[in-house]
Amino acid sequence: MNLDTSDKPHLSREHVLGLLRQMVLIRRFEEKCAELYSAGKIRGFLHLYIGEEANAVGVMRALSPQDAIVATYREHGHALARGIPADKVMAEMFGKVEGCSRGRGGSMHIFDKETRFYGGNAIVAGGLPIAVGLALADKMQKRDNVTCCFFGEGAAAEGEFHESLNLAALWNLPVLFVCENNGYAMGTALDRSESQTDFCRHADAYGIPGELVDGMDVIAVEVATRHALKSIRAGNGPYFLENRTYRFRAHSMFDPELYRDKAEVEEWKERDPITGFHDRLIAASAIREDDMAKIEDEVAAEIEAAVAYAEAGKWEAIEELTRDVYTPAGEVAP
Repeated sequence: MNLDTSDKPHLSREHVLGLLRQMVLIRRFEEKCAELYSAGKIRGFLHLYIGEEANAVGVMRALSPQDAIVATYREHGHALARGIPADKVMAEMFGKVEGCSRGRGGSMHIFDKETRFYGGNAIVAGGLPIAVGLALADKMQKRDNVTCCFFGEGAAAEGEFHESLNLAALWNLPVLFVCENNGYAMGTALDRSESQTDFCRHADAYGIPGELVDGMDVIAVEVATRHALKSIRAGNGPYFLENRTYRFRAHSMFDPELYRDKAEVEEWKERDPITGFHDRLIAASAIREDDMAKIEDEVAAEIEAAVAYAEAGKWEAIEELTRDVYTPAGEVAP
């Protein structure tokens, strides 16, 4: 891939420390969520992003505030990287009204109007048509926005995937499709579910340019995203990124994880996006030895405050539970 210098981020000390801090925040947030889930504080389904942090952080760093985000049910990392405060996300995980979705969404349906974060989606591939609709609206309104749509490789087995790519190409829409390919659609290995495992070829079938990206390398993700966005904003239509990544934890907290070998997991952990990035920065003298300790301390304090905020939050009043859900005929919701 030939990139001109405008595609490359300015790798200042501030920039790389920001990337590192965001990845650490996501990792520690997810670890705390697993702990709170086991304690019964968080309920329902819980899908952790541990191991995939470089994707959310690298992509979000390249996007603009006016761009829209459509995520999957594994979206806590996307939300945090987008800038939704950790306390608001944690309160949402608890189901408290102080959460960014007023406790109505929980783990799989985080939404935030201020950051144009159009939610996680519990349905596999369910976010792709939404992304196409948002991009169509922006194009019709002549707004210079891009809609970024995250989805897993399992979405390629769904009709919405193909319908969405087709319409985005047909209408030349400003959509960035980001496939977070972690190798397993729930518990099914990719080569057992897809006859064509090169997803860029799927995109090519619809005339959409695509790139294969090392999803364990935050800089590679950011560079590829900037390159894609440059093409989209130039009016060239949608772009497709396949980010090869790996989740270190089970599909969800209910998953006994009997479908993959532990040695495979450990092998991927050798490519940990956080420790790998940190070690490269140290080797290049881009950061100091004590920077990581400072980041860990700051993140620990932020997460502690987020948990306290969620614990102190309120449950929705019983009389409010049907608000925005059902309105009897002839009545208008206040």
